[in-house]
Order: sequence, then structure tokens, then C-alpha cells
Amino acid sequence: MDLPVAEYAANLIKKTVVGVGHAEKAQVQMMVKMLLPASQAKSPDAADALAVAICHASHRTARARGAA
Repeated sequence: MDLPVAEYAANLIKKTVVGVGHAEKAQVQMMVKMLLPASQAKSPDAADALAVAICHASHRTARARGAA
């Protein structure tokens, strides 16, 4: 079974979510709560996982537009 895999640098994830590539974990957590208020990401690790998902969704959409 072929599953697509994506990889993102930490700085790209932070820049996508916070707007700054060298953001602190607390900044990422705060922005995830603002972008996904129903998520209830209570730990920094949970916020990081959601930040990766936000980054993936954002860049996947951008790649799709570029391929069209």
C-alpha cells in the first residue's frame, strides 16, 4: 500500500502557524488555540502535532494550486 509522506522543517511549521520561523513553543500553542479553538490542545506536544497538520494543509493547498 502506497501512502504519501510529507516532511516539514520545524521553522516552516512555526512560520506557517505563527508567522515567525523561530517562535517559542508557547507561541505555537497559543496560535493553535486561536486557529482551532475547539481543539483543546492542552500540552505543547499536542499543539505541535496540530501545528504540523495546519502546515500540511496549508502547503498541500498551495502545491495543488501550483500544479493546476
